[in-house]
Amino acid sequence: MNTQIDQETQDKLDAATFRRLLKHLNDHKEVQNIDLMILANFCRNCLGKWYKTAADDLGVEVSDNEARERIYGMPYSQWKEKHQQPASEEQLAAFEARQKK
Repeated sequence: MNTQIDQETQDKLDAATFRRLLKHLNDHKEVQNIDLMILANFCRNCLGKWYKTAADDLGVEVSDNEARERIYGMPYSQWKEKHQQPASEEQLAAFEARQKK
């Protein structure tokens, strides 16, 4: 790709892509964090931590809970209660194997 994109446009594209990722995750609550960790080595909690770090880097005051709520679209405790399933033995084994890599 030879197209030159200025930084402002790149930032807008990045932000739009991030919003689409959040919507996709929100539309697919059946995908559990442990599955994301097994397959992609990141999950919604990781996104929340990255969001918090980005806020800190910009000097924007965002709490850990506020960052998680941005990612989950609701308070984390509410999301866990409504959508988080207990991890299966297979998921736990796959997660442990992934962590050893």
